[in-house]
Amino acid sequence: MRTFRIFFNTIRSMSFKKIMRLFSLVLPHPIFSLLSFHATVQAFTIAQKKFPETASNNGIGNSFRHALWCCFIAMYCSKVSSPEKALDFCKRITDMHEELFPNKPLETKMDLHNNKFGMDYFKELLPGVHRQFFEKSFFIDGLEKKMKDAKVLKNLDDDFEGFLVYLNE
Repeated sequence: MRTFRIFFNTIRSMSFKKIMRLFSLVLPHPIFSLLSFHATVQAFTIAQKKFPETASNNGIGNSFRHALWCCFIAMYCSKVSSPEKALDFCKRITDMHEELFPNKPLETKMDLHNNKFGMDYFKELLPGVHRQFFEKSFFIDGLEKKMKDAKVLKNLDDDFEGFLVYLNE
C-alpha cells in the first residue's frame, strides 16, 4: 500500500506537461510499462532492505538501487520481447525519469552512470543465461559483489566506466 501511495503522490506532484511526456512513452508499451513498474517496486524494496540508510539518498545503496532497477527492467521486459527492445525501453524510461525528476548535475550524472552500469551488467550476463531463465538473485548477488569496487564521484569530469559510483555525503 505504501508503494502505491508514493506512486500516486509522485504522479499528483507532476505538471500536466510531464504527465503527458510520461504517457507518450508508457501508453504505446503497456506490457513494458507494467513490467517496469513492477521492476521499480522490486528494486526499491530490495535496496531499502539491504541499504536502509543509503538507498534513498546519494550513497552506495542508491547506486545499487539504480543498477538493480535497470537490470530488473531489462530482465522482465526481455521475457516478453527481445533483449534489444527491452534495453531500448529501459534506457528510454530511466532517462525520462531523470528528465522528469531533475537532480543536481552531479546526482544526475551518478544516476545515469549507474543506470548504464545496470544495463551493461544485464548485457554481460545475457550470453550465459537464456533470457527466460534470469532470476532476481543473479543481479542482486552480482551487484553486491561489484559494490566492493564502487567509486566516489566527486566532479562532473570523473569517468569511472565499469564501476558503480556514489556520492560521499
